[in-house]
Amino acid sequence: MCFSLQVFSQNTTDEDIDLLKMHIENYITQASFESDRGDYYNAKDHLEKALDIAKKIDDKKSEGIIYTKIAKVEFTVEEPENALVSLTKAAELQREINDYANLAITYNARGVLHTSKKEFQTALDYFNSAKTKFEEEGLENYIAEVNLNEAKVYIQLKDYKTAKSTLEKTIILAKKYNQPAILSSALTYSGKVLQKLGNDKLALSMAEDGLKLAKDNRIIENINDSYLTLSDIYQDTENYKLANEYLKKHIRLSDSLLDIKRDNLSPEKRAQFINEYKDAKNKQMEVKLEDAEASNNLTRITTILSIALITILSLLTLSLYKNNNIRLKTNNVLHKKNDELIVAKEKAELASKTKANFLSTVTHELRTPLYAVTGLTNMLLDENPKPDQIQHLKSLKFSGDYLLTFINDILQINKIEANKVDLDPEVFNLKKKIENVISALNNSAV
Repeated sequence: MCFSLQVFSQNTTDEDIDLLKMHIENYITQASFESDRGDYYNAKDHLEKALDIAKKIDDKKSEGIIYTKIAKVEFTVEEPENALVSLTKAAELQREINDYANLAITYNARGVLHTSKKEFQTALDYFNSAKTKFEEEGLENYIAEVNLNEAKVYIQLKDYKTAKSTLEKTIILAKKYNQPAILSSALTYSGKVLQKLGNDKLALSMAEDGLKLAKDNRIIENINDSYLTLSDIYQDTENYKLANEYLKKHIRLSDSLLDIKRDNLSPEKRAQFINEYKDAKNKQMEVKLEDAEASNNLTRITTILSIALITILSLLTLSLYKNNNIRLKTNNVLHKKNDELIVAKEKAELASKTKANFLSTVTHELRTPLYAVTGLTNMLLDENPKPDQIQHLKSLKFSGDYLLTFINDILQINKIEANKVDLDPEVFNLKKKIENVISALNNSAV
């Protein structure tokens, strides 16, 4: 929508002040429309025309409002120093006429400017001042935007708990006053914060709600922020497919927004803006690629370690299986050998018992006739034999006694094997024993 204005001379004394104020409102409305569609330099041009009229009629309140709006446009087109000058002028005028409601809006814009320069404490001071002024003026509906900007500062400071509580307040106020742009942005940033706090499930829900609300109201910048937030959350949950899809959507939409912004920039600023945007995007993509590569490396390492662990466990299982088989075979061999030893032992015991029985029987059978021989020999010796028979009878007696002694010794061997032997000391005549042996041997030789 285009508006044309009649040029009024400064010397005109009967100008309609109300009509001029209407022209100011028309210029401001046209500038807002152009700013929304990215035509920032035409927006600034219309604001400057509105400012000229406000100065001409000494409308300080309108001057302050226009300076704040000019500062916002200058900030958007990367002219922070000019924006700071405009905000300073706006604040001076608003303090002069006690326009505290619009001064609070200026403070909020000043806080956003200092946030972009990473002067976070200064930014927070301005946000607090803005909220105080809004509360004093009873303008609670403006506080939601200030809270949202304040939460963004806490996110950059990595104070996620404070950011979370601030965003919760923002969501309540945005719902209360039906502010979809602020609400969708607050939901998206809540998703970012909850992801950092480790609550991926709730983070995903918040970000998806923010995206839906932004789409329903066609808030392009918020849609773009939601795409990037969802990509980060899915990357964190290792859903790389969806993370990649949302990242591609974010890049495509960012490129579209860049084209719109580039077409509406001055030639000098256009080249600078494109280069800065590309550098920022390249850095962002490098960070994304590094994160993806780190995730892939971690996945690869995890896979390798898992395979190694499974291999080791398999080898240990195989080793245990083989050891159990060897132990089983060894036990079987030992049982077999034990059985053989038991059989051998039983056979040996039987043989020993048989031998003992045999020797016992034989010796008893031999002793009976030997007792008869020795008894008859003694009887013959007692009947006064012939002198030439005495020696033979003595020899016979010795041999019989010797055999009896030998048989008794065999019986003693059986007792030794049965552990039943008893040692008895016995006195004997060694000389006599030797003479008897010699006599027996002589008779045997004869």
